[in-house]
Amino acid sequence: MENLLSAAPTAFQPRDWEVQPPYLVPAYKSSVLRAPSQPLVPLKHTLSELTGPVYGPECLGPLDHDLTRNGRVNGEPLGERIIVAGRVLDQFGRPVPDTLVEIWQANAAGRYVHKGDQHDAPLDPNFFGGGRVRTDAEGRYQFMTIKPGSYPWGNHPNAWRPHHIHFSLFGPNIATRLVTQMYFPGDPLQDIDPIFLGTPPKGRELLICRFDIDNSISDYALAYEFNLVLRGPLETPFETR
Repeated sequence: MENLLSAAPTAFQPRDWEVQPPYLVPAYKSSVLRAPSQPLVPLKHTLSELTGPVYGPECLGPLDHDLTRNGRVNGEPLGERIIVAGRVLDQFGRPVPDTLVEIWQANAAGRYVHKGDQHDAPLDPNFFGGGRVRTDAEGRYQFMTIKPGSYPWGNHPNAWRPHHIHFSLFGPNIATRLVTQMYFPGDPLQDIDPIFLGTPPKGRELLICRFDIDNSISDYALAYEFNLVLRGPLETPFETR
């Protein structure tokens, strides 16, 4: 990290392909259909890649950060309440303030609020499954949510996704756009999941959050820390889905 911090921020650092998943993962069937069949052509960054959207407080609702409240209809959502928090950093380890962090996830039973999800598990009328927040001056974000359940996904016989939360970050420009997944420590399904295993071993730990008892709320919610790095050799592995 020290070498990165001392580097002059004059250009985007290259991705480390010992950390990032390849575009083609044969065991992950949908990647076979969409992976590039020809070598990629590098393009010089222009103004359209070096600028990006700006998000002010007016783009957020008062409950967007709290998934245990933003979908309530007639009561509390079911499941284990958790806090997910961390920092967003750039390729030089500096905090990224005022950037939009969005998440979406299955409910505690492993069901998404989406017509394409036909998993035979109950929908929770009080859980929408999506949220967003802006990072503060130190690049910090925090969500209150429900721990998502596992679910079958049809990639192969008896295929089940590990517990995970999807993240979307825009960063200060389009070149720092990141979509990824956060996994939980100790989940045995990670050992047989082609999406998780599609990330090289060097990068898998970057996708697993850290249990954080110090920031847990006594008698209410457990906390997990998940930091994200945009671009560079320490970039959080991106989602190829």
